[in-house]
Amino acid sequence: MSELMDAYWAAPPLARTMTTAIVITSVSVYLLGWLSPFWIGFHEERLFRFPPEIWRLVTNFFVSEPKIGIIMDPWFVYDYLKQVEVANPKFSAKEDVLWYLITVGSFIIFINRAIIGSGGFFLNGLIMALCYTATQDQRGTRAGFFFFTVPAQTIPYCMIAMSFLMRPWIIPMQISGIVAAHLHDFLWRIWPEFGGGPRLLATPKFVSYLVQTPAALNRGYGTAFRPGAGSGTGTGRTTGASTGSVLPDSWRTRGTGRRLGGD
Repeated sequence: MSELMDAYWAAPPLARTMTTAIVITSVSVYLLGWLSPFWIGFHEERLFRFPPEIWRLVTNFFVSEPKIGIIMDPWFVYDYLKQVEVANPKFSAKEDVLWYLITVGSFIIFINRAIIGSGGFFLNGLIMALCYTATQDQRGTRAGFFFFTVPAQTIPYCMIAMSFLMRPWIIPMQISGIVAAHLHDFLWRIWPEFGGGPRLLATPKFVSYLVQTPAALNRGYGTAFRPGAGSGTGTGRTTGASTGSVLPDSWRTRGTGRRLGGD
């Protein structure tokens, strides 16, 4: 038991916290009946009443699909968020990853409510956004997706193809996740580096304060550094590529190339 707890606390803090929140909330909703979805789903009108129910901006991302989704959705979140948190060259600090979650989550809510006009729970969109962000810098590598081997950056589109066969109703939300992740990449990296503009999504100081204050988030877990950034004295943690997995997590190796956006 102690080894299991040690492994749990050694996991990247944001991935660990997000996954735990999804598991606890989903089990409370589907298996135990302790929590009603009505009180945690996103409803605009509930944000403007007194007192405002602002927790809905966050808790709507904590409910998985029922049945097998209680297992698979937290796993996807943990796997992709861990890759973003510890090995993605875009983010040099964990507060950047937290700001990524805040901004991408906001984009997903806006796209679904203002444009698509549906949705009260947006975890499927967030999973797709994390998948897109985790795989787009892995161009040139191959990844296992169930019984197939495909280019790593095509994994999000393979997931949409699978949804077309099994759960077509979530495809619009999945697409919103890809759009949100691509928009974040454009404003965070592409426009400043290749367009010569300012970084429009620079991490605010209050986010750094939020990350540095809780003791639970101050655990060492490895930090990724962009090539050429900083003094070069830090070392990031990366993982080697694995093979033979039937889930779309069979990649870990990436190059350091840059892209101009798009696929």
